[in-house]
Amino acid sequence: MSRAERLLQLMQTLRRHRQPVPGQALASELGVSLRTLYRDIASLQAQGADIEGEAGLGYVLRPGFMLPPLMFSEDEIEALVLGSRWVAERGDPRLGDAARNALAKITAVLPPELRHEADSSALLVGPENQTAPADQLLFQIRTAIRAERKLQVGYRDVQGEETSRILWPCAVGFFDRCLVMVAWCELRRAFRHFRIDRIGSLAILEERYPERRQALLQKWRQQEGIPAR
Repeated sequence: MSRAERLLQLMQTLRRHRQPVPGQALASELGVSLRTLYRDIASLQAQGADIEGEAGLGYVLRPGFMLPPLMFSEDEIEALVLGSRWVAERGDPRLGDAARNALAKITAVLPPELRHEADSSALLVGPENQTAPADQLLFQIRTAIRAERKLQVGYRDVQGEETSRILWPCAVGFFDRCLVMVAWCELRRAFRHFRIDRIGSLAILEERYPERRQALLQKWRQQEGIPAR
């Protein structure tokens, strides 16, 4: 493994952890000595990486450091291109534009050989199997999730019964045939899944729901048996 590859792997390892990681654990994962690890951390800090910690206490990478794009692997480039293309095709217009802009920013600073890989990627996004829900609905739901605001929706269930509900939205699942909102339902006093194409009306309320979105999402993950990311 070259030194550049080792530094990249160290950065990726630190990015996966939000709490300080002991130096010995990092050295073992990278297959290097503690002395080499300390030199690598010093090198990254000199390049601007906001790595905090010291020997015996562990190390953590603070948010904000931009990894040089030239260090992306071919697989990572393909993953970025495919993900951006998927969002551009399946998200609402603002989300689609954001995906295209992000990909353009990345490819603009790639070295020529990797830029060619991005431009000529053979991983394509196929057409949807059914008409997507109204773009405005998806945009409003995303806005409410970010602001942790309650939603009032008119919803038609699988039997065709229409109800008015107050929801605490915390996530949107993008499935091949439909989009599904995850929310705490005040009517049912439980988490429920709502197909967005069955929402007849939607309004963002001024009232914020009483929990942080991350905590709400974690409770849903525990209920569904989904490991935390």
